[in-house]
Amino acid sequence: MKRRSLALATDLYELTMAAAYFCNDIRSIATFELFVRELPQPRRFLLVAGIEQALEYLEEVRFSSEDIDYLRHHPSFSAVPRAFFDYLEEFRFEGDVWAMPEGTVAFANEPIVRVTAPILQAQIVETFLLATVNFQTMIASKAARVVAAARGRPVIEFGSRRAHGSEAAMYAARAAYIGGCIGTSNVEAGLHFGIPTFGTIAHSWVMSFDEELTAFERYMQVFPGTTTLLIDTYDTVEAAKKIVAAGLKPQAVRLDSGDLATLSREVRRVLDAGGLTATRIFASGDLDEYRIAEILAQGAPVDAFGVGTRLSTSADAPNLGGVYKLVEVVADHERKARVKTSPGKLTLPGRKQVWRATAPDGVYVEDWVALAEEEPPIPGAQQLLQPMMAGGRRLGPRQETREIRENALQNLARLPEALRSLEPGPGLPVRITERLLAEQQRVAARWTGR
Repeated sequence: MKRRSLALATDLYELTMAAAYFCNDIRSIATFELFVRELPQPRRFLLVAGIEQALEYLEEVRFSSEDIDYLRHHPSFSAVPRAFFDYLEEFRFEGDVWAMPEGTVAFANEPIVRVTAPILQAQIVETFLLATVNFQTMIASKAARVVAAARGRPVIEFGSRRAHGSEAAMYAARAAYIGGCIGTSNVEAGLHFGIPTFGTIAHSWVMSFDEELTAFERYMQVFPGTTTLLIDTYDTVEAAKKIVAAGLKPQAVRLDSGDLATLSREVRRVLDAGGLTATRIFASGDLDEYRIAEILAQGAPVDAFGVGTRLSTSADAPNLGGVYKLVEVVADHERKARVKTSPGKLTLPGRKQVWRATAPDGVYVEDWVALAEEEPPIPGAQQLLQPMMAGGRRLGPRQETREIRENALQNLARLPEALRSLEPGPGLPVRITERLLAEQQRVAARWTGR
């Protein structure tokens, strides 16, 4: 497949604004912040993901000769001088980036990423940053809820075939692993991110044989120690009886349809009576956190879950309304804070930091949003935004996905218990410092006259 153009993975108006900045000789340094205005219902927290891919993009984004030729002949750029396209030939991101590390829990109206760069550069990268951080954060947050509902039982991400494209499938697998899944069915994600991969068999394998038992036997001959047999193609309980009678010893059996709670109990009785107490029961089939909680509440002897469509698309909250807003410009050595005053969309001005207060037992208590130069509003508060890039160069080594997952699990364990439940309600309190509120009122008054 043709290699993608990262530089053109953006909205047209980002590039037309870039041309307008260039042609008007606007060279100010701008700060943009990426945040979510409201948590999607019924979420009570977000789990940050996608920062690694965002940083990788910022390091690598370039305009190829093909990209520039396409733009040069685009009707929107018919009046743009050649000098702009010459500039694109040398384009590099040269800014600074602060961000919450992946695996950090976050809440509404907290900057997750802060970009400070020449305004033209900071504008061009908006779309890619939003698409990347919004999507992976959405999936990681969903995965954390699904894993919590499983109450310690392993969850595997199974959603590649229902994801919104093969690239989305790979990054959904990554985000789900960060959110607590033990692995994925997506082999590409396994290769690129070191995520454990798992698989069973499909109904088509069973249906390709004249006898169901023959299908089981032939598969186990090839994979004797790792087979999970799919037993619901015809009659789930009868298939379990065939396995016992034939003396097969699969690692697990998979139930993918029907009344999973009832079927799992019946299959467990058959397996145990046949001496297959070590054979585990794996359940899948249109599962999400609510369905898993319901199955376990009925005492179902399910040992692990495969969750696909509803996880890889975050079906109940399929989009995250992250935004990327200008908060400050520096021109002629003068720093000018900026706010948006649209009804219901009032922003906070200036470069900011997020601080987290923690109880003596390690449980998170509240967050504070403050101007970047302010002292911690609470003694001992933790600074959440960390420096990730300076002058377009990454600071520190890349983290392994496994390390990010461990960080996420530690963060989730420190949330108040109510926030980790499936019950709807508010997230952690997010407070604004008095100095920042005063600055917001001061800057907004300039534009509204109030």
